[in-house]
Amino acid sequence: MAVSGRGSRGGSSLRGFFTYRIFISAMFSLLFIATLSVLFTTNPSTENDDSNLPTTGNAYVQRTFLALKSDPLRTRVDLIHQQAKDHISLVNAYAAYARKLKLDISRQLKMFDELAGNFSDIALKPTYRASLFESDGPIDEDILRQFEKEIKDRVKIARMMIVEAKENYDTQLKIQKLKDTIFAVNESLAKAKKNGALASLISAKSVPKSLHCLAMRLMGEKISNPEKYRDESPRPEFEDPSLYHYAIFSDNVIAVSVVVRSVVKNAVEPWKHVIHVVTNRMNVAAMKVWFKMRPIEGGAFLEIKSVDEFTFLNSSYVPVLRQVESAKMQEHYIKNQGDKGANDARDLKLRNAKYLSMLDYLQFYLPEMYPKLRNILLLDDDVVVQKDLTGLWKIDLDGKVNGAVEICFGSFHRYSQYINFSHPLIKETFNPKACAWTYGMNIFDLDAWRREKSTEHYHYWQNKNEDQSIWKSGTLPPGLITFYSTTKSLDKSWHVLGLGYNPSISMDEINNAAVIHYNGNMKPWLDIALNQYKNLWTKYVDSDMEFVQMCNFGL
Repeated sequence: MAVSGRGSRGGSSLRGFFTYRIFISAMFSLLFIATLSVLFTTNPSTENDDSNLPTTGNAYVQRTFLALKSDPLRTRVDLIHQQAKDHISLVNAYAAYARKLKLDISRQLKMFDELAGNFSDIALKPTYRASLFESDGPIDEDILRQFEKEIKDRVKIARMMIVEAKENYDTQLKIQKLKDTIFAVNESLAKAKKNGALASLISAKSVPKSLHCLAMRLMGEKISNPEKYRDESPRPEFEDPSLYHYAIFSDNVIAVSVVVRSVVKNAVEPWKHVIHVVTNRMNVAAMKVWFKMRPIEGGAFLEIKSVDEFTFLNSSYVPVLRQVESAKMQEHYIKNQGDKGANDARDLKLRNAKYLSMLDYLQFYLPEMYPKLRNILLLDDDVVVQKDLTGLWKIDLDGKVNGAVEICFGSFHRYSQYINFSHPLIKETFNPKACAWTYGMNIFDLDAWRREKSTEHYHYWQNKNEDQSIWKSGTLPPGLITFYSTTKSLDKSWHVLGLGYNPSISMDEINNAAVIHYNGNMKPWLDIALNQYKNLWTKYVDSDMEFVQMCNFGL
């Protein structure tokens, strides 16, 4: 029984093994037959073939095997033809996208369409169609080369067009180009602003030919007639505190004449007005000749002095003069000039001689210059007076020293814009949001000035600023510091500013103003003046004066 059982199991295993071998043999036989069927099956469809070749599935496999069997060059034909079809599709895709976006590139669209047609026309040429696509015989290699050359030429043109067209359709490329353009424009704008600031400052601070001519003519008149222009003795009215006193510090003859004329013409009682003009040594003679030739009207009084006549104004007393003469200050200016160049109008001002002129700092020494006066009105040379100003002497300044119009609005023209609040002394003493005022028309109570010791206060801060760490240039920052708590705000109608830079000031505001101020670089005596405001200044120019006509002021 045991032997019989073992024999039965062995026979069963043997039968299973043979069955498995038969199954494997059958599968290989079927696979072999199928392969032969594919290899030896012909495809006679070439006579109906146009320019479109099968590219997928069994058809492409059949064609490939047939090409290998019949002619090895046929594979090359298929590859060239397929490359042409791919580029036709790509060209048509760009053309369709352009039409969808409605881009205004009709020339490019026409070229796309023509190029797609050229690809199809090549395949449809009788020579190529008969020899390469419809013939079952061997392919002529010369015809194939010619066909390949024409296709490659068209492919090269297509690729060039696509590269050119891609810039129009690639959004990221467009964005980057736009960013580059914006950056380039901003760079050009910044450069133009710097050049404009430089040109404007040069124009504003240079002496115009007409002003130079006027000064020379006046000096020539003095030299020709020395007896006619002898200095007169001081008048007692110059020190009479009961009269209305004005101070003008300038080296510009024509500008001073306009201020004086506008004051007198608009004064109700001109004989009660005394105008003190201080100029530099070079222009004092010309200034005196002008007012000798064109005497002040209405009985008003005029005093003309040189800054050199105030002998107490020397480097031992005036900090800014001492600082300018010091090696440290000279080194600072040279360093600024070498390091920064002309990049900033503020730096240009810093290096301009006007900002180191003692005429600009006289406003800190009014009580000592006019010791017998109680009040004085300080006017810049670029203002025009349009109304009687005696009302300013009647304003109660509440014990303050300075009466001025404030210029702040919103966050603009606050103390922080004029003074360095990173300096510890400034930070602990002043409010950065305090409203700034400006020079141009300021009524000063000289008694309060002496009581508050404002000049000493100014000296203290000027000495602290020897290294330019508190403010950089000009006289407004030290003025804001000196009169920080001693300034009385005046009604804005007393003093309207901006006629030297702002073309948008309301004419109603200008007409209602007692004083209009051409602060800015576009001074009314320059060619760059704002035309809409120029006549407000020129109407006070003494155009009948012979030298004004000779020097061509263009009025």
